[in-house]
Amino acid sequence: MAKKSRSKNAGTAEKLPLYDGREVGPREACPCGSGKRYKACHGAPGGADLFVPRPFAGLPGECDLVALRELVPSATVPVRIKGHEERTVLLTTLLPLAAPAMARDSGQVWAGLQVQHAYGDPSREVAAALLVALEATGPGIVGLPGNPGPGPRLQDLIVDETLEITVHEGFDWWVSDVDEPESFAEALEQANDAAMPTARLTGVEAAYWTNVGTKEHLRWVMPEPEEQLLSALARLHVAGKDVLVEDSRLVGMFRAHGLLAPVWDLPVGTGAEVLEEPAARFKADLDAALAALAAGEELSAEERSARAGLANRQVTIRA
Repeated sequence: MAKKSRSKNAGTAEKLPLYDGREVGPREACPCGSGKRYKACHGAPGGADLFVPRPFAGLPGECDLVALRELVPSATVPVRIKGHEERTVLLTTLLPLAAPAMARDSGQVWAGLQVQHAYGDPSREVAAALLVALEATGPGIVGLPGNPGPGPRLQDLIVDETLEITVHEGFDWWVSDVDEPESFAEALEQANDAAMPTARLTGVEAAYWTNVGTKEHLRWVMPEPEEQLLSALARLHVAGKDVLVEDSRLVGMFRAHGLLAPVWDLPVGTGAEVLEEPAARFKADLDAALAALAAGEELSAEERSARAGLANRQVTIRA
């Protein structure tokens, strides 16, 4: 009986398609980040309809929004919301008490991106909290007590064609519209102490320098499809064109919300400013490699080996 049972289970444990040609097995962790197995979460009957593999696709600044949700400690983005254009609305990284959204005494509305609800569509979750805060009759924290279900997403609400990202040294903006900010001094000090110095490069999209104390990194969220991007990165690596500054090294990449974010280790003391020119040069080389591969050029044996190495150095934050 045991053999028969194992055989039956093996037949039902085939890989299940997820997206972009990648697959997930029923007993693997669900890519939504809930911590449950796929078969008990978005692989359950009806669950697959809930998971959105690339939730910020179609929004202006998709790559930056992924970075703000997963990589950047403190940043704000003013947005105009359809039907509420007169209101001051901020998308933010992290709010006090990790609140999903807040209606402020000043009349402003803030919505936090770094809230993990695990309902399968962060765009819908943030939009739901934002809409509740916009309709609030007074100031306060807005929660999301359960699955918001079908409804508007950020793509349906934001009317801006571009986003203006501001990266902050800490969280002093939490009290920018408060009459007595000293009453929040202790909480603010704790939050500021935990924020790693971070800066956004100005010459390329969604590239963020950060200092973690013992190291510095450049983490760069890129919009290209994963398979093409890996091949192009491998070609640049073999050509020695992935070294941004002396002693820097492309060490791997994160995968988050359907996008890859290559990560470079940098010598301590590098800073963000000196990365501008080499980052722009790398982007030009990357575009050329992508174009050549799209035109039908094949990877060499050495490039294929490098590609396999890069594929093995990936960490999924949010699939």
